[in-house]
Amino acid sequence: MQEKIKEILEQIRPLLKADGGDMELVEITEDQTVKVRLTGACGHCPMSTMTLKMGIEKTLREKVSSDIKVVAV
Repeated sequence: MQEKIKEILEQIRPLLKADGGDMELVEITEDQTVKVRLTGACGHCPMSTMTLKMGIEKTLREKVSSDIKVVAV
């Protein structure tokens, strides 16, 4: 499952980079919490919570597991 999560995150990164941001994977915990660090424009964007929940988390839940939770660190 971790490899699938990493693969999907790599597919999402170009979308963030197009807006001047990026993300890095920090950790995937045993309870399926994906910890990411938003950087660049995304790191200080007031919409970063929306990006995490409605973008990254929604995509991972659809493609990997509905139990996944994404948090920023």
